[in-house]
Amino acid sequence: MSKSSPSALSRRDFSAWVAGGVAVAGAGQAALLWPRSAGAAEPQLVARLRIVIPANEGGGWDQTGRALGAALLASGAAGDVVYENIGGKGGTIGLAKYVEKYDADPDTLLMSGMVMVGAVALQKPAVTMAQVAPVARLTSDYEVVAVKADSPIKTPKDLIAALRADAAKTVIAGGSAGGVDHMYAGMLARVAGNTAGLVYQPYPGGAQVVEALETGKAVAGISGYSEFSEALAGGKLRAIGVSSKRPFLGIPSVREQGVDADLANWRGVLTGKKVPAERRAVLLEAVRRATGADIWQKTIKRNNWDAYWMAGKDFESFLELDLAMAGPMIYLLKLKA
Repeated sequence: MSKSSPSALSRRDFSAWVAGGVAVAGAGQAALLWPRSAGAAEPQLVARLRIVIPANEGGGWDQTGRALGAALLASGAAGDVVYENIGGKGGTIGLAKYVEKYDADPDTLLMSGMVMVGAVALQKPAVTMAQVAPVARLTSDYEVVAVKADSPIKTPKDLIAALRADAAKTVIAGGSAGGVDHMYAGMLARVAGNTAGLVYQPYPGGAQVVEALETGKAVAGISGYSEFSEALAGGKLRAIGVSSKRPFLGIPSVREQGVDADLANWRGVLTGKKVPAERRAVLLEAVRRATGADIWQKTIKRNNWDAYWMAGKDFESFLELDLAMAGPMIYLLKLKA
């Protein structure tokens, strides 16, 4: 059989190809293993793939999208990968553009995650995540709470005390309104008993959050570890806790320091609602193969992400639950756009 992209195959040829493969499902990891001769290279699945990243360059979504693209190339699953950054409003602008331009495009993926789920719930845009289809969850990430190195705030309890005493002056900086950073700030404010008083300053990326802390525009910042790592290593910022249930990278969890607030971010890929089911299976297999590539594993380790593969019905159910819970959580935490 030719190694040409399945997009060039007829539906009949593709069905025969799939029938010759072995369908497997385990631990929520639905995938297709393509048949091949012993010692033969795995077939290229997509000749040219576009990854739409609904954020500006440099942030967590961008890092994940480009890491996935590099792994797709290294694994041979894709012959070429291009990227399209469409930033703004927690990914909702990129989501709308994706649906408008690529809803039926069989060779385009959309990066997504909890940030987009929260932004959609908060902003209530015309285009929602009901208009795209899940492919796979890739990673989990945790929220690091950081302060300027010389800040008098030493622990999460100190931050809670500051929010109780004067929330207006205890500005918290983070990513897009409604996103996971904002949600975690709301959780901390709820522990302090002052959700209505929370002053949250959203920024387009981690670099701007670091700058806000360094210049005194914010008292505390919330972001993923990879976006704070350089400033932490350079001694400009100090981490006071992480949103995991246990210590992470030597940082004690917020929970184990006596503040009941933990939260995990996630990132994954979606595709167009009008892309045929058999083509979604090809995209899923391409992504699955990429996450097994050495370059992906090294990127996961370097950025201190947790690999968290989920696909098929498990990912669909997870996403449905995440979407259903986001609205009540936004309301409960009294988050404002």
